[in-house]
Amino acid sequence: MTEQHSTRRFWLGGKRAAEQDRFFREALESWGWQAGDEHDWDAAWITGMPEAGQFRRVSPTRTMNHFPGNAALTVKSRLHESLATLRERLHESHGPDHELTRRLAFFPRAYVMPGDYHALQQAAQDHPEQRWILKPTNASKGKGIRLLKDVAETPLARDWLVQEYLANPHTIRGHKYVLRLYVLIASLEPLRVYLYRQGFAKLASEPWDPDDADNPYSQLTNPDINALNDRAEVPVEFIDVNRYRQWLRDQGHDDDALFARIEDLVALTVISAVDAMRHRTAEAGADPRGCYELLGLDCLVDDTLKPWILECNLSPSLGICAAPEAGGRVEEAVKGGLVRDLVTLLDIPGQASTETASEEVDQAQGSAAALVAEAEAERARAGGFSRLLPAAEPERYLPFFTLPSLADRRLAEGLAGRPLPAPRLARRRVTEIVDEDRLALYDTRRGDLYRPNDTAALIWLLATEGLDLDAIVEALCHAMTGAPDDRGDERKADRETLRREVWTTLDDWCRAGLLCQQGERVASGATEPAAEADAAAFKAPCVARGFALRLAGHEWALEVASAPAIARLEREFGERLTPLGDEAASERPRLRVLRDEAGYALADADRLLAARLTLPQLATALTSHLLHRVASPERPVIDAPLLSMPDGAGVLCLLPVGEPRRRLLARLREAGGGRLTRGVRLDLSDPTRAEPLDLPLADAADEPASAWPASRISAGVTLRGVLLPGGEHVQEPLAPVAMLEALGALLPHCLAGEGRVLEGHGVTALGDWLSSLALSAIPSESESETKKETETETEVTETESEPQGPSSASLTDWLATHIASDAQAVRPAAAGE
Repeated sequence: MTEQHSTRRFWLGGKRAAEQDRFFREALESWGWQAGDEHDWDAAWITGMPEAGQFRRVSPTRTMNHFPGNAALTVKSRLHESLATLRERLHESHGPDHELTRRLAFFPRAYVMPGDYHALQQAAQDHPEQRWILKPTNASKGKGIRLLKDVAETPLARDWLVQEYLANPHTIRGHKYVLRLYVLIASLEPLRVYLYRQGFAKLASEPWDPDDADNPYSQLTNPDINALNDRAEVPVEFIDVNRYRQWLRDQGHDDDALFARIEDLVALTVISAVDAMRHRTAEAGADPRGCYELLGLDCLVDDTLKPWILECNLSPSLGICAAPEAGGRVEEAVKGGLVRDLVTLLDIPGQASTETASEEVDQAQGSAAALVAEAEAERARAGGFSRLLPAAEPERYLPFFTLPSLADRRLAEGLAGRPLPAPRLARRRVTEIVDEDRLALYDTRRGDLYRPNDTAALIWLLATEGLDLDAIVEALCHAMTGAPDDRGDERKADRETLRREVWTTLDDWCRAGLLCQQGERVASGATEPAAEADAAAFKAPCVARGFALRLAGHEWALEVASAPAIARLEREFGERLTPLGDEAASERPRLRVLRDEAGYALADADRLLAARLTLPQLATALTSHLLHRVASPERPVIDAPLLSMPDGAGVLCLLPVGEPRRRLLARLREAGGGRLTRGVRLDLSDPTRAEPLDLPLADAADEPASAWPASRISAGVTLRGVLLPGGEHVQEPLAPVAMLEALGALLPHCLAGEGRVLEGHGVTALGDWLSSLALSAIPSESESETKKETETETEVTETESEPQGPSSASLTDWLATHIASDAQAVRPAAAGE
């Protein structure tokens, strides 16, 4: 009789292309496996993460290529959190200069939005030479990654991370590269980790240029991005690790030393996330023996040959990216061999001898021997994988665990063939509270209160007195029985159960941060790492400073309690913003800039004006508020860019905010040779002479207001022309516009004061004034051009076609004809007149 399910089935799932499954499918089909589905499978290969319920189906004979909780490695913000938490713990237990702590200096500082926005701004102010790179925390294929021109523009959404930009990469033939390495977590309990001996150097398609920050083909190495570079002869190039190491040797470098540091980086990175993965796996009800994880780890090598971790990728791409002649054939061979070796190492086909199959790890007798036999049998099947954990020298990595599990420890001792020193624990972030004979533990960081039972309280007291695990177990046995007890196998089993319970209790306290493995120093004398110091600086109280802010004869008392905000506003407003000193502020209207949990808030007296503002948005919101406050129905403010030329003439530009306007303003300034600022106030009784407000214009390629002292700010300007959006029907540059059409475009920019609008006679006066000006329309840029720029996120290069719109030459002619002081102010004839 044929046994049910004698044919074993694999399930290929998730959001994927067929090429992602190819090698896994081919490997199992060679063993006679057939395709199944989400309901019928013995081995699941999922691109991305499966539904939570699927994890409850895994077992030692039904495997899946993911662990619950892998986000602690594969989400960029969580990876940074995992590594930063490990580094902080080692700082506290061993100090910043200890060799263990120094080994963790392989990841750049990073700030997770929105909570770290203020710490980031402070770090940017303290280190103006540092460049920063913006990354989505949970995206792939290089989507959204770009260098920040202004770190203050960091989005406040939760899915962004800003990281120190490593500005000194090692290069191959002048091209920046990143190493793609393949890491396999074969077992979580105990932790067994492998690194594949092969991998790739992924090259950028254009030579690296530190000054060409907007060129993704120079700065980024992702194949999906570089494949779009039609300027490159070889847009995607892969060099396999064997050739890369030979090239290093040919250049006189020590490739063994580099890869020893890389192996250390990989092992410590996985250790930093093991607690989260074990906890989440238990929560999900998954049998960890049925899970494994293949990660694509990206590592940058700097010009000192120091490796830096950039990210760990979930479900790394197994498609062929490079052309055959650019490494594609080698890429196919490496990725195919990677999956075949993985399938064999994990014994997914079930061909390994049952004599080496895993026994229950909690057996009192022989569990260490079973763990060693399983690990050694697995390593014998490893093929191109090299085992990193457990290490040949266990003491090299055990101190980095929050607390090694019993299985970790037993496997390490079994492989070392000798007993290892038992970990001793020390208090960390905790205050003990005693009420008569009851003990409570207060977590001084999270504010949680723990009330252990009598047995747990005794475990705590024994552990914090310096007793190791075995001594604690002996003491508990003595407390329970009144005398040492070793009567037979039953008592030994009880003792083993007690050992596991004690270890579990200690592990819970270690993961909560109440205890840590004892090092050469205690937490009270520790020095904070750089990123945590930045965060501490942000949390420290900041004394508010008062400023006088002046505009158009009005004055406000502005209170700011943030050094980066003060620096930004001083740069934007220049001499209009001066320290208030001891002057009384009670007679001035009061404005306040407040630090919000995410960004900044702006308040007028006791009224909130805006919240969740970045630094550039703060300056813009403050400017908008001031413009409303200085406007009135008789003296309206036109909130629009103003070109003030040296001869006193001026031009208003009413185009909508965006990249097309930014380019037009740059050409306009080049043609007119003047200044671009924001805002002009009219006197409707005589609008021919206008008052420029000289406020900063965010999208103008101009000097900040701080570069223009009061002596250089003109008292008045004669407006001679207005540039308006022409719409799709306007084809020729600088086409004439009718007065009513110009009036309709102007009114949305016209401010008459808070909650007020222009009266009828004011609109009539505006129309009469517009009739005396040169009114011209600018054709819209094509949608295809704008879309192209949006997709590439780069500036227009010399090789791209010139965007539609007036050229600098045509703008110069228009200004000379209609705007210059020696030209007559001619209103173009409107159609139909």
